[in-house]
Amino acid sequence: MTTVMWPTRAPRGFGEGLLTDSYGRVATDLRVSLTDRCNLRCSYCMPPQGLDWLPNPALLTDDEIVRLVRIGVERLGISEVRYTGGEPLLRRGLPGIVARTAALRPHPEISLTTNGIGLARLAGPLHQAGLDRINVSLDTLRADTFRSLAKRDRLGDVLDGLDAAAAAGLAPVKVNAVLMRGVNEDEAVPLLRYCLDHGYQLRFIEQMPLDAQQSWRRETMVTTDEILAALGAEFSLTPSDPAARGAAPAETFLVDGGPAHVGVIGPVTRPFCGNCDRVRLTADGQVRNCLFAREESNLRDAMRAGASDTALADHWRRAVAVKLPGHGINDPGFLRPARPMSAIGG
Repeated sequence: MTTVMWPTRAPRGFGEGLLTDSYGRVATDLRVSLTDRCNLRCSYCMPPQGLDWLPNPALLTDDEIVRLVRIGVERLGISEVRYTGGEPLLRRGLPGIVARTAALRPHPEISLTTNGIGLARLAGPLHQAGLDRINVSLDTLRADTFRSLAKRDRLGDVLDGLDAAAAAGLAPVKVNAVLMRGVNEDEAVPLLRYCLDHGYQLRFIEQMPLDAQQSWRRETMVTTDEILAALGAEFSLTPSDPAARGAAPAETFLVDGGPAHVGVIGPVTRPFCGNCDRVRLTADGQVRNCLFAREESNLRDAMRAGASDTALADHWRRAVAVKLPGHGINDPGFLRPARPMSAIGG
C-alpha cells in the first residue's frame, strides 16, 4: 500500500475569500459537468443498457452554469475551467457556454474532456468560441476492442475528432487512456507510438472504482508500475522535474530524451490528494469537493430560490472547507461515492 503524505492543517482564516480547505489546499481548477448523458457505454463507466438520466428540470440551464462559473472566477479564485460530462459535446449550448466563459475577467483557461464523437464537426466552432485545450478519451486503436469496450462502432469518429482538434488549433491535444487487464493492457506501446506520430500528448489513467455497475476490482486494474514497465521496454523514459508538476495529477516522462513526453495518472497506487486543487460542479448543480466525496452541497436550489452571488460564494466556500485529506481508496473502510463517474463529471 502506498503511503500518502497529507498536507498539514492551515491556520484559521488562511486563504479567506478563496476556495480553501482546512488542510491549506486552494481549489483553482473547476470541473463542470454539462450532462450525465453519453453516447458510448464504456465498461469502466456504465452498463451496456445505459443509466437513468437526470430529468431535464434538474439540470442547470446554460445561464445558471455561466452564473456559477462567473462566481467561481470573479469571487473565488478559479483560474481553470474544464467542461466534462457524461459527454459534453451532447450539450446543445456548449459553444455559447464556452464563449460566455471566455468573456469572463479575469480570463480563465478553458478546456474540455470528451470521447471525441462529434468533435470533427465542433472542434473549429469551439476553438473560435474560446476553448483553449481538449482531452480526448482513446483506450484502444483496435476497432473490435473499441466495439467490445464501448458497445459502439465509433473508433473512426474518435480518430477523426482528434485530427480536427489538432487542425483547429486546440493545442496541445491530449489523449486519455485507461488500460484494463484482459481488454487492452497490451496497447500501451501502440497508443504511445500513435500519439507521438500525431503530435498528441498521451496520459494513461489507472482505472478507478467509479463504474455504475460496481465491477471494479483492484486485481483487474493495470497499475502505474505496470504501465511504465511496458513503456520502458520500448522507450527510454526520463522523469520530468518533480518541482514542475505542481498540482497536476500526471507524473510525466520525457520519451527518448524528448521533447515529447508521456504522463501516467495513478490515483489508486500513487495518490496525489495532498496537492489537489480541483473542485467539481455536477450537471444538476451540486458542489463536490472530491471525485470520491460522499456528500454534496446544493447550489442549484439555493440559486433558484433567489440566493445572491455573495450567498452562493459563501455556500461554495463552506462546501470546500470540509474537504477530507484524501479519497481513501486504499483505506479498509473505503466506500464508493453514490454517483458513478458519468453523473459526477471527469
